[in-house]
Amino acid sequence: MKAFFLRHKKLHIWLLADLGLLAAFWLCRGNRAWMNALADRVTTPLKQALGRLCYRTDVSVMEVLYVLAVLAGIAYVVWSAAAVARAVGRRGRRAYSAVLGAADIALAVYAGFCLLWGVNYWTDSFQDRSGIRAQPVAREDLTAVTAYFADRLSQAADQVARSENGLFAVPREEILANSPFVYDELEKQFPFLEFDDVGVKAMYFSRLMSIIDFTGFYCPYTGESNVNVDSPACLLPSTAAHEMAHQRGFASEQECNFLAVLASTTSGDAAYAYAGWLMGYIHLGNALYRVDPETYWAIRDSLPDTVKADLADNNAYWDQFRDTVIQQASTKVYDGILKAYGDERGIQSYGTVVDLLVAYYRDQAQA
Repeated sequence: MKAFFLRHKKLHIWLLADLGLLAAFWLCRGNRAWMNALADRVTTPLKQALGRLCYRTDVSVMEVLYVLAVLAGIAYVVWSAAAVARAVGRRGRRAYSAVLGAADIALAVYAGFCLLWGVNYWTDSFQDRSGIRAQPVAREDLTAVTAYFADRLSQAADQVARSENGLFAVPREEILANSPFVYDELEKQFPFLEFDDVGVKAMYFSRLMSIIDFTGFYCPYTGESNVNVDSPACLLPSTAAHEMAHQRGFASEQECNFLAVLASTTSGDAAYAYAGWLMGYIHLGNALYRVDPETYWAIRDSLPDTVKADLADNNAYWDQFRDTVIQQASTKVYDGILKAYGDERGIQSYGTVVDLLVAYYRDQAQA
């Protein structure tokens, strides 16, 4: 056994180092104080430094790294196969070395992700820091808040540029350019949200992101918030706000959706306000439809034609990718990732934003 270990000594040491880091993370993740300290003093400053570096260019460094990783992976497989073919008499040993090297690299990347981002699933949440808690929702409260959002959405619909057929037509470039200022007002209400925003980046491979059912992605390795610019622009502002919530260290998708609605609707920017009310209405409406379809349709029918057109356009776009093998596989993988980091509801955690929205807006809706 010793001889076997020494034969691939460096790769085995690398493997042990990867496993040691992962074991330390999984053993310590339940200690909130340790995770807060690690995030506040190490990983968050590191991600901010990486972000300042990567935001020196408008190109998504994340996408560049992904392309390079794919090319490197292909090159590694080809090189390893050739090396095994040449290793006459010791092909088994050479194949083992190639597989072990690939495992070392994959585990190192995963360990880096756990330390840079996985930590944030175990730190203080927005609910912990703000005191706003998701609570069980009464049907009458859900109805009142959904109607309130529909009313605000209807008012906001006339404040944005529209195309000849009535669709949301604010240029994507304008939306991205205004993204650094979206949280300015919300930071006054919640000072712990203060962050030196530099905005979001448009993804070149946005169509591919749609195929795998992603509207945006925060990359902890580069500190960048990236958004899909192929999908309809009516929800692009609130998507940008969602990704910037992740930049602030909040891992929960439900909380980031909630923050996206709050930041967008208080930003003072008409495009962001409309997208914020629209995002909130969609979440609330979906929840209301499940418990009271008749009331849902009564509220839905009250919306102006422009909002209905945006909803139809958005649905039509995403319907072309729905239930494909790739989309289902992507959802299953992401669901597994969420559950692996302690969110037992997995992808269903997106629905909990309704509880937060009702808790926050209930009094305003009933006023």
